[in-house]
Amino acid sequence: MSNLKVRVDKKLLERTAYVLKCVAHPVRISIIDLLEQREQLTVSQLQEVLRIEQSLLSHHLTNMRDKGIVETRREGKHVFYFLTDTSISNIIDCIKGCKAVR
Repeated sequence: MSNLKVRVDKKLLERTAYVLKCVAHPVRISIIDLLEQREQLTVSQLQEVLRIEQSLLSHHLTNMRDKGIVETRREGKHVFYFLTDTSISNIIDCIKGCKAVR
């Protein structure tokens, strides 16, 4: 047996799995990609590009907001969505470049 001692931060691993589960959907990954490119977009702008029903898009955005992936900013009657942490884009880019995805 090895004397290797490994520290595992269970809370960090649970949070990581929580975030990955949240973004593990093509629509959510698309939203992240778009917000990475444009920094902030309204639901109407996202809907125009993604071509999905507004109710489905709102469902995904609500889920992502609840998980802390996106946040909103109100400007008059418009609500803009933006990424709370752009490093999530780096993770998705890394996975896209992974041989297992191809």
